[in-house]
Amino acid sequence: MSYSLTSSRNQTFISTLREKGLRPTKQRACVYGVILDKRDHPTADDIYDRVKRHLPGTSFATVYNCLETLVGCGLVRQVNMDRSPTRYCPNLSPHAHFRCIQSGKIYDVEIDKDTLSRMQALVPEGFEAENLDLSFSGTGTPPHD
Repeated sequence: MSYSLTSSRNQTFISTLREKGLRPTKQRACVYGVILDKRDHPTADDIYDRVKRHLPGTSFATVYNCLETLVGCGLVRQVNMDRSPTRYCPNLSPHAHFRCIQSGKIYDVEIDKDTLSRMQALVPEGFEAENLDLSFSGTGTPPHD
């Protein structure tokens, strides 16, 4: 069973890869698609398990290489929290992450424009921030998904 992206996702995927001189392969499309379909900040192992359902002959190395390409092209972001395995996030807008210590689940934390401006003002004079990497961890009652 193969995997196909929706029309708008496919256009973004193809144009972004071609801008970087890369081919939009079925493996890359599948990896990108499984990250977009379930926005739970999966690890490479999680993504590999999901990709295998669509492309059974795919190796872990192929999935990992696809992830590196997607991150390098700016289609997904790496999320590194504490000493946990790297996770992947398709939300490209400026935001933070919250990790529930009890469940391990990661939530996106939206950052409004005013807060983002105040955070950018913290950057040392003469420098410009190119990336925002902010994370929180704690416990509590999760919202109903």
